[in-house]
Amino acid sequence: MVQSSNRILDEFARFMTDAAGVAKGVRSEVETVVRTQAEKVLRDLDVVQREEFEAVKAMATKAREENEALKSRIAALESAAGIETPAAAPKKAAPRKTTARKPASTRKSPAAKTKE
Repeated sequence: MVQSSNRILDEFARFMTDAAGVAKGVRSEVETVVRTQAEKVLRDLDVVQREEFEAVKAMATKAREENEALKSRIAALESAAGIETPAAAPKKAAPRKTTARKPASTRKSPAAKTKE
């Protein structure tokens, strides 16, 4: 009787080991499918990859620094030449645009509009 009990437990242990292996395989298969679908969705949405974002961010930072350096260089050259910078110059008022209106005699009254 002891021997048959051990055989049943051995079979049960082997079954559980096989089930754990199958579950691990299914898990890796599901992860692969989910990852593939997520990549497809992100590709369809035109979401930028992290590496591309970091590269463009670095380029923008460098361009901003160069722009600031050029601004200060221009300001130094303008001050050396005695040129007034546009920021320091008094601003002129922009001319107001007026719209031409029809003379009162050619305008239609609201009552005339409803009769038409």
